Amino acid sequence: MSVPAAERREACMLNRGAAARWAVGFDGVSAPALMTVDIEISSLPAPAQKVFLPDTPAPVKLMAARGVLPGLKPIEIVIVVGLLAENADEKLRDTARATLGKLPAPILSGALSGDLPSAIVQRLAEAYANQFDVVEQLLRMPRITGETLELMADAADEKCGELIATNEQRMLEFPKVIEKLYMNKRVRMSTADRLIELAVRNNVELGIPAYKEAAQAIKNELIAEPSPEPTYDDHIFVKTDTIAATAELAPEEDTHEVDEEGAEHLREKFVPLYAIIGELTVTQKIRRAMLGTAAERLLLVRDANRLVATAAVKSPLMRENEAAQISASRAVSEDVLRTIAQNREFVRHYQVKLNLVGNPRTPFTFASRLMPHLRDGDLKSLAKSKNVSGAISLAAKQQLMRKQGKS
Repeated sequence: MSVPAAERREACMLNRGAAARWAVGFDGVSAPALMTVDIEISSLPAPAQKVFLPDTPAPVKLMAARGVLPGLKPIEIVIVVGLLAENADEKLRDTARATLGKLPAPILSGALSGDLPSAIVQRLAEAYANQFDVVEQLLRMPRITGETLELMADAADEKCGELIATNEQRMLEFPKVIEKLYMNKRVRMSTADRLIELAVRNNVELGIPAYKEAAQAIKNELIAEPSPEPTYDDHIFVKTDTIAATAELAPEEDTHEVDEEGAEHLREKFVPLYAIIGELTVTQKIRRAMLGTAAERLLLVRDANRLVATAAVKSPLMRENEAAQISASRAVSEDVLRTIAQNREFVRHYQVKLNLVGNPRTPFTFASRLMPHLRDGDLKSLAKSKNVSGAISLAAKQQLMRKQGKS
């Protein structure tokens, strides 16, 4: 069936400006969640074009959203359904997205054998993120975008993560994909190591919070050739994850307790986790610091290796209560306390400021900057305390005098 010229012109009107046409959907209703689509409806067969005409009955559009499009090829069906998955009409959009997630094998296979538009590739990547055969074919799509690769890397399981990481040229072209894979717990430790090594070798700066530490550590370790099966390093990394899940922290609990003399001792329930962490390499410890539990961070922040300890306090998962516990610890290094003191989010909280000033390991430069923000009562305690350095005690007295002079 052919579409009359007037209707074709009307359909083509919908195609002017890719970003604009899909940002508002077909009925002009704002739909900010919709992605930009790189498809001209006028390039589709006449039956497909008719689906998008304003006067096409709603039941016909709904059938199309369910993939019922007689006479169209598999790739055309998937494109139409993919377009409807961006429609401003909620019922059409939800129906189409559900259809994309359960396409019949012949339809899906047929569509994947062609050159799909980037927006459709992204929708399929969302729907089939961990179906290895589908991911393998999507990665071959010439119009796959960096945004889609990031989405796939973020959702990948172990097997798909390994597949995504094998294309080194693409990893270097889209460094954010490396970041997503590294921060994805399901991706092998050995894969993460290889990706960091690739970035270091090619002078690529990554946005991983502890990238400097990970890069330095990787330079000191031999990176093995890719293995088709998980290595010992992979197994022990996963085993650590399992043990960490059983060592949960109660609210405000630390992995260590302080005795009457101020010395820290590991709590008994964290001994198994401490033991297995001790078996990890430096690069494994750094990645666990980035992705692990609060208990792991509170152990790793006390690690003797400066790279590991600093990485733990840079974890994007670290919370205010952890910062407060760490800033009070006298077993952590100057580097760790300096990193906390430089984190604006953490030093907004009063207890962290007080702990940093009162911790004799905090570099004086940072402690003195925080002194003016302390309450009078705490300044008086610091001025009299024998547990702080003489410089801090004197600074607290001077700050009190300045406050009294202003009042």
